[in-house]
Amino acid sequence: MGDFTQKSVVKSAARKLASPIADYATFSALIQDIIENNPWGCTAYESAGAAKPAVEKTKEAYSATIVYENAEAKTVGSIPVRGPSMAAVNTAVTQITGNASITTGMGTGVSASRDSSEDSFSCTIKAHHSNGELYSVTFKRDSVTISSYENDAIRTGLETWADTVAILA
Repeated sequence: MGDFTQKSVVKSAARKLASPIADYATFSALIQDIIENNPWGCTAYESAGAAKPAVEKTKEAYSATIVYENAEAKTVGSIPVRGPSMAAVNTAVTQITGNASITTGMGTGVSASRDSSEDSFSCTIKAHHSNGELYSVTFKRDSVTISSYENDAIRTGLETWADTVAILA
């Protein structure tokens, strides 16, 4: 039988943020800036005969938590909400917190509110380095991960860029 021969060394690196990204608006502005301004100097490319942008969103996930508290501010229940966009999550939160039957079901004198400190958002961007490599950068509220890269210049370039973005410290 033949042996497997290593063809490449695919790497992954993560940066834990000193403090979580404050809110969705800040997160969204960061992602939009990357898509619009391509700060990593990536290049457009062709795949399966189709033109592809230098950087593009490939995956997104958003969530929020609705907390139910009694008159003593003790949490008596919670409902997690997940959706394909923050707009969808916001709509669901509004519908659920406005639903008197659910709130009543949690108990007498209970109120519903969103605990925005529990909001979660992530976005993965696929990027095409000028050397021809495709790699991914996943942004979460508390971390940034670069994956599927071989050339250390990609990580170094992203580190240098991230050092200039205050929320990514």
